[in-house]
Amino acid sequence: MRFLFLVSPLLFFVLACEQKNEPARLAPPVVAQFTEVDSLATNDWWNRPPNEIIDLQVDRDSVVAFGIYTVANNILKLTAQLYPLYPEESREVTLSILENGEWKEIQKQDVNDLGWSALFRVGNWDMSRDMPYRITHGKNAFFEGLIRKDPVDKEEIVLAAFSCNSNKDRGDRHNYIRNVRYQDPDLLFFAGDQSYDHKEHTAAWLKFGQQFRDLFRDRPCITIPDDHDIGQGNVWGENGKKASTPDGNDGGYYYHPEYVKMVERCQTAHLPDAFDPTPIEQGIGVYYTSFLLGGVDFAVIEDRKFKSGPKGKIPQQGPRPDHINNPDYDPRSIDLPGLELLGARQEQFLNQWADEHPEVKFKVVLSQTGFCGGAHLHGNKDNRLHADLDSNGWPQSGRKRALSAINKANAIHVAGDQHLATVIHHGIEEFDDGPWAFVVPAIVNNYYSRWWWPEDEMPGKGSNDLLPWTGQYLDGFDNKITMHAYANPDGPSNGAGYGLVRMNKANKEITFECWPRFEDVTKETAKQFTGWPFTIRL
Repeated sequence: MRFLFLVSPLLFFVLACEQKNEPARLAPPVVAQFTEVDSLATNDWWNRPPNEIIDLQVDRDSVVAFGIYTVANNILKLTAQLYPLYPEESREVTLSILENGEWKEIQKQDVNDLGWSALFRVGNWDMSRDMPYRITHGKNAFFEGLIRKDPVDKEEIVLAAFSCNSNKDRGDRHNYIRNVRYQDPDLLFFAGDQSYDHKEHTAAWLKFGQQFRDLFRDRPCITIPDDHDIGQGNVWGENGKKASTPDGNDGGYYYHPEYVKMVERCQTAHLPDAFDPTPIEQGIGVYYTSFLLGGVDFAVIEDRKFKSGPKGKIPQQGPRPDHINNPDYDPRSIDLPGLELLGARQEQFLNQWADEHPEVKFKVVLSQTGFCGGAHLHGNKDNRLHADLDSNGWPQSGRKRALSAINKANAIHVAGDQHLATVIHHGIEEFDDGPWAFVVPAIVNNYYSRWWWPEDEMPGKGSNDLLPWTGQYLDGFDNKITMHAYANPDGPSNGAGYGLVRMNKANKEITFECWPRFEDVTKETAKQFTGWPFTIRL
């Protein structure tokens, strides 16, 4: 007998009892109707009408959708993602490696019926050699890839970074696959919003995997969820409290915590072990962590998990609690005591991480969004916001503490979310006294474009000649920023694309590259967005 139970106030899951010898296409007894979230992939999912996201009724030899992994501290963590299984099908999956021309089984795990994923955690992993792997379900379903060795001997370590895989385009991502495989990065980073189908994460996550699995089948990959992944327009996690609406601007998570936990399990279980795994409110987990790869020290943080929601806490300055439309407001009026950005736990983590591994050439912080208001126009060119509280430019005191910790590590910051690629040198107390940040463009930018467009249309102090509005500016929170490059959505790719970060250990230079979505990098004529490549030396 298999018991699958989650009965919530939202009636979002089902209490089902399944007989193993039941016919596959007969629904198990249903005690509570699942009506709120993830309905396409739960209960008698095979009776659902066709949906616009993905066909979940795949052939049984294709039921292993993909694998996604990291290796850190000689520990392999690999998530096997499956399509939904019928009641009588085995929930067991096997991980094997290829040794001496033969597949050797090294571990078995059970698939979780909520999200249809399973985690393999293998200790004493040999990080010095490449290792082919295979995930198997039943007799004929499998997915193969390669666990790469630690590229510690490489002179240049390359990170490819992506964000915002909008459902306004559900087509393939072949141009990304071609380009990125040609450029052959050592690590992939998806900064959030892999799913825009708010209440159907499993189907959307499977679609994302179908689009990008040929990249992460054979190289380590960091994926972290953002607001759309967990079903909200925006999220201010506020230590895991319950939000009152899907807008989330009073702080917290709106949907049932088991749904949020499922999203985070599918997207982050394969990350290196969390620094401090203590759950937050509602039992929601955390995943912030650090790891070494190729002699580069990476930290992964959760921008929004502890951040305060603005509603009811600060004076409202526009039609929405999170949008400030009044250019005459006093920024100090919203930087109030008790407001959090990263929260004390993550600030402690970052400060400790800053002191670790002083021998490494580079440190990199990966997160969801940027630490300033890096856009003026939101959604369309007629919607000018003075400040957007969804950005990590607020609260300003929390921003300063976060940037100070990153600066202490002499690290760069890489993020997504904004649908607008930028290279910014942060100021903490003075211009340019903080870390460098690269916010990468959206994978698909047909959902909610943003523009960097100062109202006076004047260059800032220290501007360059490549773009009209570069140099020193104050954002809508009076944060000091120096804009060096931006990719407004006005060209053929509509500002969509991806970023590369090349870290050269020999000359200690970091080069940011920003590639338009429809550019073919295999051709000599391929061009990046205006303003890139951009090289710094730490």
